Amino acid sequence: MHAQVKQSPNSEITTPAKPFKVLTNGKQITIQSKQNLRSLMVWTASGHRFVEEKELTSNSYSFTVPTKEKIFYIMLETAEGKRFTERMGVK
Repeated sequence: MHAQVKQSPNSEITTPAKPFKVLTNGKQITIQSKQNLRSLMVWTASGHRFVEEKELTSNSYSFTVPTKEKIFYIMLETAEGKRFTERMGVK
């Protein structure tokens, strides 16, 4: 009895498409979603939160990164209750 099933080298693992886009223009960030957003949180790699929005009812949100750090994380929740986290970087 085998514990794992071998996959052929030609098989592809696909991940579902994210229902949002993150658009950047320098330190200006815009999140556009196909669905309404319920909540949004953005924090730096050192742990400082600079966006924490709850009760959103829009499908887009814009903000400016107020810090000199280059790496930050975005966590958003759609109106359906699905949560997504993404690591981002700015120049």
